Parts: sequence; structure tokens; C-alpha cells
Amino acid sequence: MARELHVDVVVAGGGPVGMVVAAELAGYGVSTLVVEARASVSRRPKATTLHARTVQSLVRRGHLGGLVSPSRPGTVPASSPFHFAGIPGLAISVPAMEPEPVLKCSQEELERHFEQRARSAGARILRGHRVTGVRQERGGVHITAEGPGGPVSCAAQYLVGADGARSTVRERSGFASQSFPATVSAMAGDVSLGEKGVLGPGWHRTPRGWIVAKDVPGGRTRLRTLDCAGPHGDRNLTLTLEELREEVSRIAGRDVPMAAPQWLSRFSDFSRLARSYRSGRVLLAGDAAHVHFPIGGQGLSTGLLDAVNLGWKLAFTVRGEAGEDLLDSYDQERRPAAQRVIDNTRAQVALMRPDPGLDPLRALFGELLAGSGESGVLSSMISAQDTVLPVHTPRSAPWEGRFLPNVGLTTVHGRTDAIGLLREGRPMLLLLGEQHGRDYESRARGWAGVLRVVRAEPTPDIPCDALLVRPDGYIAWAAGGADLTTVLTACFGGPVGAGAGL
Repeated sequence: MARELHVDVVVAGGGPVGMVVAAELAGYGVSTLVVEARASVSRRPKATTLHARTVQSLVRRGHLGGLVSPSRPGTVPASSPFHFAGIPGLAISVPAMEPEPVLKCSQEELERHFEQRARSAGARILRGHRVTGVRQERGGVHITAEGPGGPVSCAAQYLVGADGARSTVRERSGFASQSFPATVSAMAGDVSLGEKGVLGPGWHRTPRGWIVAKDVPGGRTRLRTLDCAGPHGDRNLTLTLEELREEVSRIAGRDVPMAAPQWLSRFSDFSRLARSYRSGRVLLAGDAAHVHFPIGGQGLSTGLLDAVNLGWKLAFTVRGEAGEDLLDSYDQERRPAAQRVIDNTRAQVALMRPDPGLDPLRALFGELLAGSGESGVLSSMISAQDTVLPVHTPRSAPWEGRFLPNVGLTTVHGRTDAIGLLREGRPMLLLLGEQHGRDYESRARGWAGVLRVVRAEPTPDIPCDALLVRPDGYIAWAAGGADLTTVLTACFGGPVGAGAGL
């Protein structure tokens, strides 16, 4: 007989995205169950890059403690070198006082870190359990899973599918998708190269394709290849060492001996985007919602931004503290961001095709990357720092929908910054100066149980009187826009009573 469980939310998938969703929900007091098919954290090499906006958002929610400093001292912006379609010269830049622009950390380490946070917050993790059934019912979702101890049955208010590109939740819940067929073939694996210096680290382009080589611990080399002649005949066939050696040697134009293979795999530029991230009480996040070619290290970052966006909205919905449309805004905000990633990765693949006719275009991009202004446009796109969210009302202030930089602030309790004020996860009404502050606070009094009201001295870094800042760091309202109570009602439902600010 199946074990019967009852929770507020089930998260299918225990990778980094699912674990952050679970940590967010449990941190808000929502009973959360994670169902993960793998018995332990996978050691397979996957993503190693977290881009700036993802780092900034996770730091504001306290999820990167011990992995990155919350902020950098000083007033000088920082930048890290990167690339676009293998063309060097891109600089990922961040404002002063923000964490480092690019965090390099293995997906394995991130998953362990986020799982510990989820467990510490109170989430229950069922490893070795595979989802076998999803059924939406009136007022909830029923999930069945199979594990080493037999079947498990769980009733929940909501289900989050964070179970990867082959998502069972997506398929069983009938989500439609838009897809772009594969046009290239690629291989990957860790090997020991037979001769020292036969293939140095870096991006190698030849008339036959690309080889990306990276030194990894143990004297091994991580290889990735790209062949633009067409997709794999059958990408489900097991990749062999001999096939990888032949492919690397063909692209390099010389024999490249290798041995002791690990983690061999095939992949392509197949892309897919779910047409909606929500179907009733089922929501998608991460690779379950969007898949693209892994160029530019944007996949994991995009999924984790899904998790941060969804986590607080779903928690407030379960707790009855959300407006009717708050959960729908998850799809409205995150699908366009994923579409932008799919578009720019397809553009990068086009630039990487070894067609001599593209050489002038590649040269042009090289010049653009060397220029600060043009490089800044691509830097902001790759790092998701150009993301501006839809606003709630037709009349809005310029700040609305934008991300609040980590500005320094002086409150009655002393000197602090935006990161420190957002750490506890409550929406923040930031009042700068006394001129209009009392009026805004009075209008927000009916949401005192939801909001944190912070009074701070005016600062030239924020040239307005008041801001409503979401837990993920984005600005929902600014003075000069629509009436504050209209936006508060849209986000958190109608007023429920009176109270004082903090």
C-alpha cells in the first residue's frame, strides 16, 4: 500500500533549481516535499557558471552564504572576462557594492549547498523516488511516486516541475511547447590526453568545427566539440572513446591520442520553451520549462532566476498573502527572459558555424566586443542584468520593473545596504526622507503584516521619495507612478488591517 503524504507544495526534481525553490518555500513556513529520482547528488560535470543577476538575486535571499561575499567594499564597478560565441573580449560588469560578476562553482557543489539550505529550512527530501503520476484535482494536485520502499502518494496544494529537460511533470500535465530542431552535433567528456601539450586549454576553431578544452583536477582534460554539419543521427546512442577521439582529431586536423574516459555524452542545439509556465496548480521551472544550447553558461543561471522569482510568489499564495494575479506574473516575467536566452544562444551558434563567409561578421563582433559601449549591451544580456519586468499599472515611474542596486543606506539603526535589508524575505517599502514618507506609510498600513517598512535618509543613488521592493530585489512601485495601494492590492491582495512600520 502506498504511503500517504500531505504537504503544501511538492517540488519534483532535486537539482539546484528544485532545491532553491524548496529552500525558498520552506523558509517562508510552507510545508514542502522534494521528490528526486537520483539517490545522491550527481558528480557528472554540468554547469559551472553563475552570472551576475543570478548571483545578485541569490545573495539577496541569503542562498550563497559561504560561496560568495555578499558585497564588495568600495565604489568601483567590477568586471570579469567572458566571451560571446567563443569570441573573446566580452566583459561582464557589475555596479559597485555588488558581489563578483561571475561565480565559478560546480553544479554538484551548488546542489549540495542548496539541499542543505532546503533541509535546514524544514523541507523534506525524498531521494531515489521517481514521479509516476500527476493528477490535478479541485483545490490541489495528487502526485504518485515510486521509490525503494514502494509507492508514495502525496496530496498538495501545488506542484512545481523542476525535473529537467525530460520532465515527467511537463509531459503528464499536458504543457505545450515551442521547439527548435537540432542543427548541430556536439560531444563532451573528460579524458587523459596522450601527449603533453597536444591540445592546450581554450577555444579552438578550425574549418571543421570547434574544440573547447579545459584542464580539470587529476591531470585530465574536459573536452567539448561542435560539428555544424548537422545533428546526430541518433543522439541516444552511447558515445564511445573512439568516437570522441576521431571527432577531436578530425576537427583539430591531427591525431589527438586520449584515454581513461569519463562522463562521455552527446548533445545538440535543440531548443524548447514551454508555451506557459503554469497550468492550474502545476508550475514549471528550469530545464523543465526551457532548454537551449549550452553556450555562454546561461542555463543554470536562468533556472535559478526562475526559482527565486517563483519561490516567494508561491509561498505568499499558499499563505493567503498574495493578490489574485501574483502567481500568474511568474510566467509573464520569466518566459520572455528564457526566450531571450534561447534567441541569443541560437545567434551564437550561427556565429560559430565554420563558414568562411561569416569571417567578416566574426571580425565585426570582435571589434564590437573590444568597445566598451557595445560590449556592455552583450554583457548585460548574457548576465541578465538588462532584464526589466512588466509593470502592474499603465502609469508607472521609471524605476518600476528594474532591479534595485546594492545601494548604501542610513536608517535609524545605522548604516546598512539593500542586500542586508532584503535578507529576511519580506517585501520592503523603502521611505527616503520625511516629506512624503508618512503619507506613503499611511496608505500601506493595511499591509503591515506583509510589508517591512524601512525609513532611511535620502541618497543621490535613489532619486525618489519611496520604493516598493520585492523579495527578489526588483522594484514593484516607485513614487511618481500609480497609486501605491493599487500596486499593493495587485501584489498582495486587499488590505487586512492596520499596523505600524518597522
